Amino acid sequence: MIGRLKGLLVHKQPPWLVVDVHGVGYELEAPMSTFYDLPEAGREVALFTHYAQKEDSVSLYGFLTDAERRLFRDVQKVSGIGAKIALAVLSGVAVGEFARLVQTGDVAALTRIPGIGKKTAERMVVELRDRAADLAAGALPMPASGPADPLSEAIVALQQLGYKPVEAQRMAKSAASDGDRAEIIIRKALQSALR
Repeated sequence: MIGRLKGLLVHKQPPWLVVDVHGVGYELEAPMSTFYDLPEAGREVALFTHYAQKEDSVSLYGFLTDAERRLFRDVQKVSGIGAKIALAVLSGVAVGEFARLVQTGDVAALTRIPGIGKKTAERMVVELRDRAADLAAGALPMPASGPADPLSEAIVALQQLGYKPVEAQRMAKSAASDGDRAEIIIRKALQSALR
């Protein structure tokens, strides 16, 4: 198994990249969430990897964060979903936001991810709801693919502190003001909860 690679980023063109590790070029497929934060070609990069072997092919997938790799693996455990759709999920939504959508059962938002229809989104909610809290925990701090809006960050953080998804959402929404950073929303929500 290959769990992690560290080397020189030789080539990157979505969805493919090549990492040279001591003279061996590893070709990996990566989601856009990873591509957004890759360094320029010629620079060193460290990637978590997922090795997949089928009857007729061998594939290596690369991720900047372990949370992305865990989501990639968990999504494929849903019946009818393979690597292609798992990559589309990571390319379409941040790990923390995906966990929130699953926990709240937001099927409509999940269907906006390319390749996800209503039935697949419903299966994701049913089959991943128990694991969504773990996914959200691995996503904090927010993944390098770009920060979610402060309200979503605050909701995920409150869930990590033990609040139920609906309660965390209610607390964060009532505490949020325009322009607040996630930390401020969380602080206000916790202060309100203590009153």
